[in-house]
Amino acid sequence: MFNVFLGIISVTLIWGYTWVTMKMGISDIPPFLFSALRLFIGAVPLFILLALQRKKLSASKRDFRSYFHMSLLMALGYMGILTYGMQFVDSGKTSCLVYTMPIFVSAISHFKLNEKLTAYKIGGLIFGLIGLLSILGKDIINFDSNILFGESLVLISAFSWAAANVFSKLKFKHVDVIHMNAWQLLMGSAFLFLFHLLLEPDRSIVWSGRAVLSLLFNGLFSTAFTFVVWFWVLKKMDASKASMALMFVPVLGILFGWLQLGETITVGIIVGALLICTGIFMNLYPFKGAKQRGVSYEMASFEQRTCQAVSDCRENNGGL
Repeated sequence: MFNVFLGIISVTLIWGYTWVTMKMGISDIPPFLFSALRLFIGAVPLFILLALQRKKLSASKRDFRSYFHMSLLMALGYMGILTYGMQFVDSGKTSCLVYTMPIFVSAISHFKLNEKLTAYKIGGLIFGLIGLLSILGKDIINFDSNILFGESLVLISAFSWAAANVFSKLKFKHVDVIHMNAWQLLMGSAFLFLFHLLLEPDRSIVWSGRAVLSLLFNGLFSTAFTFVVWFWVLKKMDASKASMALMFVPVLGILFGWLQLGETITVGIIVGALLICTGIFMNLYPFKGAKQRGVSYEMASFEQRTCQAVSDCRENNGGL
């Protein structure tokens, strides 16, 4: 059990610190190129792992088509848009906005997975919405177009991440998750590199030591290492308990951004982060008394489906 606890701690700390390293990396490397290289670096160890396990490396035509769609949602919709938007937003605030993802999962799952919204979960969605307004409030009042543009992109990326989660529940129930991730990361890196060539042809690239270390950290640790460890943790303990670690990531993102980058922590950000964490908790861990309007549901089954949905989302890209 100590090893499991150590795994959860290491994954949570890495995901929390990732936002700082991303912010530093994209200051020297254009965002689409940074994301493309990150995903490629993350894909290589997964293919090596497949080879060591003597599993197939090739993808069938059917799997390839599903992997293609997943890479569009995860690489372009999530990673590409997120990294581009992060140019205009502090790392700590970005982590808070991105981790609205589990709340989006609940909303989408209501329509696509027949995981009905209960009054309790709707309350969690409302907490999350109020948290968003608390974080965005000052920027809306002062109306900094660049910051609002970046924040909007980050929220779109969170929604795309949630959509990828639901898609994985529908398409990848019996697919080797390492094989799927290796391929979608590789394909995604190719898509993002193409976007770099099209949209960032004149952007300067500074191969500083900071940028290279950031790339290696994001590719090897934030993507490949954490994916393997997180998947191992889910085999050792209940997904509902492991997923509670999600709530600490945006808090750590704020703390690390303040400590290393000197980012400002406002009351609105703190209150917003706490409200979003409350919303995540209410959507991951419903109480026994929570019910659909007029329809009862089985608690154990609900927890398993909801938490597994978030866990699958984590597995789709190593947590970020």
